[in-house]
Amino acid sequence: DTKVAEGGLNVTLTIRLLMHGKVKHFLLPVYCASVPNSSIERGGARINISEGSCPERIVTITGPTDAIFKAFSMIALKFEEDINTSMTNSTVTSKPPVTLRLVVPASQCGSLIGKGGSKIKEIRESTGAQVQVAGDMLPNSTERAVTISGTPDAIIQCVKQICVVMLESPPKGATIPYRPKPASAPIIFAGGQAFTIQGQYAIPHPDLTKLHQLAMQHPPFTPLGQTTPGFPGLDATTPTSSHELTIPNDLIGCIIGRQGSKINEIRQMSGAQIKIANATEGSAERQVTITGSPANISLAQYLINAR
Repeated sequence: DTKVAEGGLNVTLTIRLLMHGKVKHFLLPVYCASVPNSSIERGGARINISEGSCPERIVTITGPTDAIFKAFSMIALKFEEDINTSMTNSTVTSKPPVTLRLVVPASQCGSLIGKGGSKIKEIRESTGAQVQVAGDMLPNSTERAVTISGTPDAIIQCVKQICVVMLESPPKGATIPYRPKPASAPIIFAGGQAFTIQGQYAIPHPDLTKLHQLAMQHPPFTPLGQTTPGFPGLDATTPTSSHELTIPNDLIGCIIGRQGSKINEIRQMSGAQIKIANATEGSAERQVTITGSPANISLAQYLINAR
C-alpha cells in the first residue's frame, strides 16, 4: 500500500473516466503533455478519448501507477483552473469542488464499498474527498460510475486508494464496458405521424409512426386514479398474445432496475404483462415473456430495447 501511495510500484493499470462530449478540446493541454510521441519509451500515461458525436466520452488512462497519478493530477488541476476562470465574472461566492466520474466494473464495487460501507468511509476520511458509488449499472454494461469530488489533492489521494483496491480485487468474470451512445434526435408526433428532428428539418420516421399508431389504438396508460385490476390498456375485446425474447444475464439488471423499479415502469407504460424467468445454471441468458395486445407487446419491446 505504501509503495502504491508513493507512486513507486511499477504496475500497469487502466482507469476509465466518464466526461462530457467536448472533453477533447478541454483536455488538449493535458492530452499533449501526457502523450508525447515516445510516451511508451518514457513510461508516460497513454490517454485515449473515445470518438463519436456523443454527449459523453470515455477517457481511458493507461500506464504505470505513478504516470496515472501524474495524469490525474494534471486533469484535476485543469478542472480547477476551469472552475476558477468561470467564477471570475460570477456572483457565486462558494467555489464548487472538482468532480470526476470513474467507470469501474461492478464486480469490483463491493470491495470499494467494503463491508457495511467501511472501505468507502475510510477513503473519504483519509483523503477528504467525497466518493459516491452509483447503485445501478451504466446502460448496456456491467460497469458503475464512481463519482469523486474535492480539491485536486484530495482527488489524487482518493484515486491512489481506489487503485490499491482495484489491484487487490481484480474484476470477476467478463466485463461489458460502457459505451456512450450518440444523442437521440428529438421526436415529435403530429397528424398521426412521428418525426425525428435533424437540424432545422423534421424527418418522417415510419417505424415510430407505426408504433405510435398502435399505441393510440390501444392506449396503454391507466387513467389517473383508476385502480382497475389486471393490466392497463387491456380489456376483454382486445386479443392477447405472447412474445418471447432472451436477454443476456449481464444486462438483466438494466431491465429490472433497483428493487424492480424499471421493469415495473415498463409494465405500467406498455400495459403488457412481463415475466422474467429465473436464472438457469449454465445459461448465459434469461427468458423474458411479454403478454398483451400487439400494441402492448410492441411498446414493451421498444422500452426494453431502449433500456
